[in-house]
Amino acid sequence: MTRNTIPLPAAKLGGVMKKETHLTKATQYEMVFREGHSWADRLLVVKAAPNGLGLSRYGLSVGKRVGKAVNRNRVKRLLREILRLTPLQPGWDIIFIARTTAATANYAELRQSVEELLWRAKILASNYEKVCPRVN
Repeated sequence: MTRNTIPLPAAKLGGVMKKETHLTKATQYEMVFREGHSWADRLLVVKAAPNGLGLSRYGLSVGKRVGKAVNRNRVKRLLREILRLTPLQPGWDIIFIARTTAATANYAELRQSVEELLWRAKILASNYEKVCPRVN
């Protein structure tokens, strides 16, 4: 810690993702791949399976085909921020798989893709539908 830095209390950090909202084990990923359904568009593939819990968890898969580490990390950062701001229905394990075109997508394109896929999967919280412009 430098001299000019003042530590913030945890309550003021705001928007921090809790660890329990992430898929962390290989067995959790395997279960979603084995039992889940998938939805896709040009940027992302979403696989989802019910988990029987009172919360939804998500995982990200950004392979080397997306690009070098800088590009992969950028896509993961954008997806984490989008998911932090997107209310989900509880009880789902969701995996977001980035396609190669995700590397060149901006925040708005990725957000539109996430919202559309979650809406098609019926995982987007019902009070969020009015925000998603492509809902038919």
